[in-house]
Amino acid sequence: MGCRQLMGEELSGLSINDLQKLENQLEMSLKGVRMKKDQMLSDEIKELNHKGHLIHQESLELHKKLDLMCQENTELKNKVYGTQANEASRSPHTDTFNNGYDLHAPVHLQLSQPLPLKNDAPEKSMKLG
Repeated sequence: MGCRQLMGEELSGLSINDLQKLENQLEMSLKGVRMKKDQMLSDEIKELNHKGHLIHQESLELHKKLDLMCQENTELKNKVYGTQANEASRSPHTDTFNNGYDLHAPVHLQLSQPLPLKNDAPEKSMKLG
C-alpha cells in the first residue's frame, strides 16, 4: 500500500480485498498509536502522583513546623504576658484551607475517557476600530 492510500487518497483503483487490507493496516497502526499514547499518559500520571505525594509530605512537614512555632509562640506569650492574656487570643489553626480542602487528603490522578466538546456557542469576535 502506498503512502497516499494510507492517507485515504487514490483509492479508486483498489479492490474490496485491497481496501479491507488497507483498513486492517490502518486499524493496527491506530491501535499502536493509542497504546503508545496511553502508556505515555499513564507514565505521566504516575510521575504526577509521585510529585503530589512529595508535595503532600512537604505540606505535612510544614504543618509540623507551624505547630511547633505556634506552641513556642504560646509559651513565649505566657512568659511575657502570663496565661490570662494568652487565653483570649488562643485560636488553634486547623488542617483545612479557607476553601475547605483537607490538607491531609492525598490526591490521586487517573486516566479517563475524554469528555465530548460542546462547541454549540458561536465564537465571539472582538471588533476593533
